[in-house]
Amino acid sequence: MRGDTYTERLQRWTRIQDPDALPGFLYLVQYTPEMSERPPLWPEYRAERIEWVWNKYQLQLERMKWLHDDALPYLDMTTGTEIFAEAFGCGVYRPDFDLPAAKPLIHSASQIAKLRVPNISSCSLTYLFDMADELQARAGGEALVRLVDIQSPMDIAALIWEKSSFYAALMETPEVVLELAAKVGEFLCAFLDEWFGRYGQAFIAHYPDYYMPYGVTLSEDEIGSVNSETFETFFLPELAALSKRYGQIGIHCCAGARHQWESFRALPNLRVLNFVGPKMDPWETYDFFGGEVLHMHAKSRETGPAWTWPGQYPPGCRVVIPAPAATREEAIEIADKLGEFRNRS
Repeated sequence: MRGDTYTERLQRWTRIQDPDALPGFLYLVQYTPEMSERPPLWPEYRAERIEWVWNKYQLQLERMKWLHDDALPYLDMTTGTEIFAEAFGCGVYRPDFDLPAAKPLIHSASQIAKLRVPNISSCSLTYLFDMADELQARAGGEALVRLVDIQSPMDIAALIWEKSSFYAALMETPEVVLELAAKVGEFLCAFLDEWFGRYGQAFIAHYPDYYMPYGVTLSEDEIGSVNSETFETFFLPELAALSKRYGQIGIHCCAGARHQWESFRALPNLRVLNFVGPKMDPWETYDFFGGEVLHMHAKSRETGPAWTWPGQYPPGCRVVIPAPAATREEAIEIADKLGEFRNRS
């Protein structure tokens, strides 16, 4: 397949995220049988995690030689959701066979005033910079680094503050909730400024793994439990601030948040959406947002071979297709035929 250099893949990702881009699609063939099991996402496993990430990066580089999709090699700095809450002092559950999870630190509004914003150079997140520094030193400064698991400030606040008390405080002491979210937002921006300063503005999203030439990506999962007024009061302003600060934003949401879609349209520079909520039908998203954003959702109504899927999406949409393959031969066939479809379009 012609036109498949690393630079050309970058260009395709950048073009399709342009809000004025024509309808089209990118495709990621999901086939990685060589990958070993990922070590636990715990600080004490940092050495094992570094070697796992490095091995994955080498496999991705090799994969580019024989599989012609839109995947880009990257240093996979995946983490759990607990990391920012832990920096504020939360304990962490670290079960043997699951992802880490933060234990709530705050149980009442009276505790917020005493909560201090951590120092980015001397908190529990420093080991993540150490890991990424070593990996980038090995790979070279041009290597893409996957962003750690970023939650919105309000979502992180909901991890720090015991959940039932947190939701009551949204109604009883909203100013205190906003105070906590502001502290989290200050710390999050300090982290992101340092991260992008070290590893460059271009990166691979925290989830799913799409390329961003600049901006920020994050998860927004608490919005399924609040009404639109609460979303617009507490969540939307901080999302807008992050989007403006970093230039654009991509959002993952695994909550049932259909009632927030109209409010999302008020978010400046929204570029990518990934919705995977309960009973989520991507076709509703395609119909609602159309070509306003780049869509990257799970398979739902597509039928037949993966190379026929682009013809099934509603007109006007820009879509990233995750196409599973069971064998190397199937992966090559899917990638080549999707490439042929795109070249004919």
